[in-house]
Amino acid sequence: MSGLTGFETAAIWAVLIISIIGIAYAFWLRRRILTQDKGTPKMQEVWGFIKAGANAYLSQQFRTILILIVVLTVLLALSVLIIPPTQEAVERFGSEQAAVIWVAVGRAIAFLMGSLFSYSVGYVGMNVAVEGNVRVAAAARTGYNQAMQTAYQSGTVTGMLTVGLGLLGGTLIFMVYGIAAPDALLGFGFGGSLIALFMRVGGGIYTKAADVGADLVGKVEAGIP
Repeated sequence: MSGLTGFETAAIWAVLIISIIGIAYAFWLRRRILTQDKGTPKMQEVWGFIKAGANAYLSQQFRTILILIVVLTVLLALSVLIIPPTQEAVERFGSEQAAVIWVAVGRAIAFLMGSLFSYSVGYVGMNVAVEGNVRVAAAARTGYNQAMQTAYQSGTVTGMLTVGLGLLGGTLIFMVYGIAAPDALLGFGFGGSLIALFMRVGGGIYTKAADVGADLVGKVEAGIP
C-alpha cells in the first residue's frame, strides 16, 4: 500500500475486516435458514420442481456468461492501449512500461474478480430465495412473526453478500495498487455492473417465461380455452 498515509492504511484494513464480517454473516444466515422446517411433503414436492428449474437456469446462464467474461477479460487487458495508465500508476510502479503491464494485468484480474463476485451474489441469492420460499410458507402456518423473520433473513443474505464482496474486491485492489488503484478499479466496477445487468435481464426473461407457462398449464387443467 505504497503512497498511502497511516490513517488511510488503517482505514483500508478496517474496511477489509468489515467486508469479511459481512460475508461471514451472510453465510451464517444462509445456514440458519437451511435448518428450518420445509413444511409438508406436498410443499416440498412443489419446492423441488422450483429448485430444479432454478438450478437448470443458473447452469445454462453460467455457460453463456462464461464466454462473455473470457472475451471481455482480454479486452480489458488490451484497453491499456487506449486508456493509458495515469501519472499515479507511473509513480507507483516506477516507469511507464512497468505501469502499462501492471495496469493491463490489474484491469483484467479486477474485471474477472468483479464478474465472478457479481455472479456469486446472484447465484447464492437465487439459491437462498428458493430455499427460503418453502420455509417462509411453512413458517406462515404457525405464525406471522416467524414467517417474516425468515423472509427478511433470506433477503439479507443477498444484501450482505453484495456489500461484503464489493468492499472486499475494492479493498484488495487498493492494498495491491495503492495510489494507482483507480486504474484497476475501472475493471472491477465494469465487471460487477455488467454481469449484474446481464443476470437481471436474463432473470426477468426466465421468470416471465415461467409465469406464462404456469398460466397456460392452469388454463389447460381447468379446461379454459
